[in-house]
Amino acid sequence: MKMRAVLVGTAYPMRGGIAHYIALLSQTLSERGHDVRVLSFKRQYPAFFFPGKTQKDDGREMIPVRAEPLLDSVNPLSWIRAALWLKSVKPNLVLFKYWMPFFAPCYAAVAYLAKKLGVRVVFLCDNIRPHEKKPGDEWLSRLALRFPDAFIVQSRAVEKDLLDIRPNAPYWLVPHPIYAIFPPPVTKAEAKKHLGIKDERVILFFGYIRPYKGLLVLVEAMPSILRLVPLRLLVCGEFYEEREETLARIRELGLESSVTVADAFIPNEGVADAFCASDVAVLPYRSATQSGIVQVAYHYDKPVIATSVGGLPEVVLHGKTGFIVPPDDPKALADAVVRFYKEKKEGPFVRNVRIEKQKYSWKRMAEAIESLSSK
Repeated sequence: MKMRAVLVGTAYPMRGGIAHYIALLSQTLSERGHDVRVLSFKRQYPAFFFPGKTQKDDGREMIPVRAEPLLDSVNPLSWIRAALWLKSVKPNLVLFKYWMPFFAPCYAAVAYLAKKLGVRVVFLCDNIRPHEKKPGDEWLSRLALRFPDAFIVQSRAVEKDLLDIRPNAPYWLVPHPIYAIFPPPVTKAEAKKHLGIKDERVILFFGYIRPYKGLLVLVEAMPSILRLVPLRLLVCGEFYEEREETLARIRELGLESSVTVADAFIPNEGVADAFCASDVAVLPYRSATQSGIVQVAYHYDKPVIATSVGGLPEVVLHGKTGFIVPPDDPKALADAVVRFYKEKKEGPFVRNVRIEKQKYSWKRMAEAIESLSSK
């Protein structure tokens, strides 16, 4: 049955993984014959809440979407305007991309008003509980999860959090699909030339930087790695926190010649170079439910070394597509990186990634949405 669906989340020119996800999902559903619109934000965060330099994407739009930027996360009048727009569009499904409690009041209000219009409401949850907890998060999570008719979760960790709050919630568990929105791969030689890197071996930390991402743990592991394997750590991502502490620690450990820090949001056009120049992506997370960075790495056929937090071990298969190590353990992280090179794991891991990533399809996500739209 053809759906008239509205996806609620960020869309270009808002930046980041949520906007990429919304674009890919909109494209997939449209290609399956559904009428898809996007209810986006005209302001995602008040400036004093946002730790980055800008909320806008200066790169080019990779997948055009039919987006209405009506929502303001902290302006209730915009929530009413959004509901009136929904009334005019007459969707039979409104699907919210939910990832943090900050948006709970806005999402709860729009979901409530959508249900008053007789529209089915589904939440597609990246997280239920945030990585970095703050007072009021639990109450806000419960508020947000009160109104949906059904849910989609993308890891066992998020499934558990959902059922803690709504034990009888109807839901589908569908793995996070591959981020196939970025430019096609280039050769390692080309990527390194574009980035001005001459090192034979390169490991990558990618994404915005906050304490739970564990970049400092990787920095602490670097001296042990370099004693056995000469390489370069390429850090690509804007510092939201810990900038001065991280740069100071790099200096204290004498790592300036072995670490390249690109302290900026990487535009869509630059993602291919970052991953293609690298041998392996490293996710030293201290906490997580899942990470879209794995799906970007898999898009470029890159193995991943990650920590045993949240749903990461569900997608990074230890000894097959990468290595899993304990969190907050620089020695274990260093040992895994050294083993990756000493045992020449890149080739077999890449072959396994090419097989494993086939299960992370947008078709599977679309089928789940179609199933939940009519119950």
